[in-house]
Amino acid sequence: MKLSIIMPMYNSEDIEKNIHAAINSLNEVTKDYEIILVNDGSVNNCFQEAKKLENKKLKVVGYNKNKGKGSAIKYGFKFVKGNYVAFVDSGGDINPKQLKKFMKIIEQENADIVIGSKRHPNSKVHYPLLRRVMSRTYQTLNNILFNLEVQDTQVGIKLFKKNVLKKIMPKIAIKRFAFDLELLVLASKYNFKIVNAPVIIKHKFESTINLSAVFWMLLDTAAIFYRLKILKYYNKKA
Repeated sequence: MKLSIIMPMYNSEDIEKNIHAAINSLNEVTKDYEIILVNDGSVNNCFQEAKKLENKKLKVVGYNKNKGKGSAIKYGFKFVKGNYVAFVDSGGDINPKQLKKFMKIIEQENADIVIGSKRHPNSKVHYPLLRRVMSRTYQTLNNILFNLEVQDTQVGIKLFKKNVLKKIMPKIAIKRFAFDLELLVLASKYNFKIVNAPVIIKHKFESTINLSAVFWMLLDTAAIFYRLKILKYYNKKA
């Protein structure tokens, strides 16, 4: 089970510290892994700092113009050598050591995808009431629009069998806000088995909501529905 971890990076702070911590954590998960750190057009010096890091487990790639998380992950996927692929945020709020549990789940449940969920009863997350309500409302909307029965599409740690992503990635159109949703909608469409898993997240979510992000998330969600139900875009050969 060679594991490839794709980490999108945009203006990350303390990237050297975070990568060293990630490597230490992943050494407790498996000895056969690689980290593909993808710079998504950062304008600070995190890309330059990351390229200074010397570790045979780490590959630093990227591009100059910010395009969004989805673009970074699609770009990073081109460098993947493992037969299991994980997405983990590079900010250090999610410890990749949790992938050890994810890898057990994907084998025990014979799953194709394991996704972290803030709403799992065993998750440990500081999550204000307003955000809980917003998250539940959005997931309910997704269930209605796409018959998508997952607890949480947006958590920044997910594990896939590589063959799943090989089928789905060519179809992905969303580059920013609803990339994770489109990925899971396609996985559901192709009947891949998705399992929710508990997560521990250090970040303390604020009670305020970024209305601009909400608008673009809903717009991207509508675009996915249009492609799926009206255009039948996902039925076309890649």
